[in-house]
Amino acid sequence: MKIYLPAYTNHGETVSVPDLSGYTFDEAINILEKSGLNYEVSLDSGYSTDEKALAVLKQIPPASEQVKNGRKIYLTLNARNAPMIKLPNLVNMPLKNVQEILANLGLERGEIIYVPDIGINVVLEQQYQGRTVTEGFEIPKGEKIDLVVGDGLGNQILSVPNFVGMDEIDAEFLILGSGLRMGEKLYFKNDTVPPGFVFRQAPPSETQVKTGEMIDLWISAKEN
Repeated sequence: MKIYLPAYTNHGETVSVPDLSGYTFDEAINILEKSGLNYEVSLDSGYSTDEKALAVLKQIPPASEQVKNGRKIYLTLNARNAPMIKLPNLVNMPLKNVQEILANLGLERGEIIYVPDIGINVVLEQQYQGRTVTEGFEIPKGEKIDLVVGDGLGNQILSVPNFVGMDEIDAEFLILGSGLRMGEKLYFKNDTVPPGFVFRQAPPSETQVKTGEMIDLWISAKEN
């Protein structure tokens, strides 16, 4: 925890600018007032996931500079909400390049989900919070993007398992464990199936598909 003590020189004619970085706006104003300094907030706020909302990110003049009593200190504050980032198209790009793009955008790479595909370490799908998202989709800066990536093993033919009657979570685990991919989850009220259980799927069971095929599930909706 930082503790600030005002520093005066030349019998109060000049003041050493305090280091306000990381302090909240209210804390910073209190420190400036005790130092005999004024302030002005920059219209251009920044954003850092490491700092609280309205924390001081930048100040002009910088800390320790000697200024006259009453000098105005310009503050850049951390925005209350993360700015929205438009997601580019990451599909068919090498994983290494995608990781650099996400970092430059201020996004984090989340889980890497490998599926059988001839393109080794090539991004096949981009996901946010478990759902496939496309170019132009807006997400808050600092969020994670999961990537479905080819393992270079190519496609094989398999028979779709029967997911009907299974618990939603168990069905999803089986889909991923079978070399398939989770498609849409559609929730509908069903009087004959307990809430949270699958009552329909597409493609249907025993259909011959290639590995990596998406499976859509219809799930009995839970009571409100």
